[in-house]
Amino acid sequence: MTTKRLTLCGMLIALAMIFSYLEALVPFSFGIPGVKLGLANLVVIVAVYKLKWTDVLMISVLRVVLSGILFYNLAAILYSLAGALLSIFVMLLMKRCRIFSRVGVSIGGGVAHNIGQLLAAFFVIDSRTLLYYMPVLLLSGSFFGSLIGILAGLILQRSSD
Repeated sequence: MTTKRLTLCGMLIALAMIFSYLEALVPFSFGIPGVKLGLANLVVIVAVYKLKWTDVLMISVLRVVLSGILFYNLAAILYSLAGALLSIFVMLLMKRCRIFSRVGVSIGGGVAHNIGQLLAAFFVIDSRTLLYYMPVLLLSGSFFGSLIGILAGLILQRSSD
C-alpha cells in the first residue's frame, strides 16, 4: 500500500468516525428505532468510487469496530458489521455492473445495510416478528441512501485524484 493510499484511508476512517460520533451525539430521531441517516456511509460510498475494494472493506470494518467500541456497544458492533459487510458487497457488485448511478448504488447499499442488520437481529433474537419491520427499513434505506448518494456524487464531482 502506498503512503498516499494509506494516508487517504486513515483520513477516511477518521472522517467516518467523526460522522458516527455526530450521529451518536445528536441522534436524528425519526420516531422509529434503528432508523439513522447513515452519515458514515457517505465516506464508504466515496471510497467505493475512489479506492480498491480491499481499502473500502478495511475502512468500513475499522470504522464499525472503533466507533462501536467508543460510542456504542458490542451488540451495535455486531449489527452494524453485518449491515456494513452486506452493504459493501452489494455496492461493489452494483458499481461493477455499470448500469446503476451513484445514487442507485448508494440506495442499494442503504437497503442492504438495513437487511444485514435485520438478518443479524433475526439470528440473535430468533423471532419472525422482526420481519414485519422490513418495509420500514427498506423505505428508510432507500430514502437515506438516496440522500447519501446525492451528497457522495457532489463530493466525487468536486474531488480530484
